[in-house]
Amino acid sequence: MELPKFLLGDNTDFPDDIFIIHMDYPRFIINLKDDEVEFLEEAEDLDEGELNQVMESLIAEANEFYDREMERYEKE
Repeated sequence: MELPKFLLGDNTDFPDDIFIIHMDYPRFIINLKDDEVEFLEEAEDLDEGELNQVMESLIAEANEFYDREMERYEKE
């Protein structure tokens, strides 16, 4: 099974929160309510500087993903 790079999620226990789940390495979840990032696995092969660069890029991609999904949702 091929998984998408990002998933959009919510949870009834957190009705005001929207989550973006990054399914590729390194796996993490962003809570769009407060931009908190929770890693699901450690990026062992990246030093702190590399990880910061990678995360900056991935967070920008996650935001673009969310914007595209919202545009598609609003069209339906």
